[in-house]
Amino acid sequence: ILTTVGSQFDLRTLRAVRVLRPLKLVSGIPSLQVVLKSIMKAMVPLLQIGLLLFFAIVMFAIIGVELLCCLFMYAGEKAVDYPCGLDQPARMCPNGTVCREYWKGPNFGITNFDNILFAILTVFQCITMEGWTDVLYHTSDSSGNTWNWLYFIPLIIIGSFFMLNLVLGVLSG
Repeated sequence: ILTTVGSQFDLRTLRAVRVLRPLKLVSGIPSLQVVLKSIMKAMVPLLQIGLLLFFAIVMFAIIGVELLCCLFMYAGEKAVDYPCGLDQPARMCPNGTVCREYWKGPNFGITNFDNILFAILTVFQCITMEGWTDVLYHTSDSSGNTWNWLYFIPLIIIGSFFMLNLVLGVLSG
């Protein structure tokens, strides 16, 4: 085998297969067999719910790109490195501070709706309910619109509560 593959092949990488050794215990313990069989039965419905969840995430991401594109670079807080100005999206700088021209946005520019990939990531952040209020506040700061909740409340209800209950329903059934 080594003459075919060459001397560059390292057999130590095959040691990772040893991780599968504890699976031999499943044949000896009946309760583990029940758990493994139920997980295997739930794989197909979980895959279907995963595809439905991905479709919902993409749908909300497309809506977010259409409504909220290029807004978060202006949603700053009152600090030195945030953009300032007299117009609505910007903050007014106090005397003695310097107004910067560009700010990456919240979470170092990751949380935004500027393109579909970042929008999918931002929608996923909102669906996990980890920091979704910060995203809502940043959209309110940047657009000045008080109707942003019309996007975020259905996102939380459909994406988080409904989809999470579907996953729990499949796992419990």
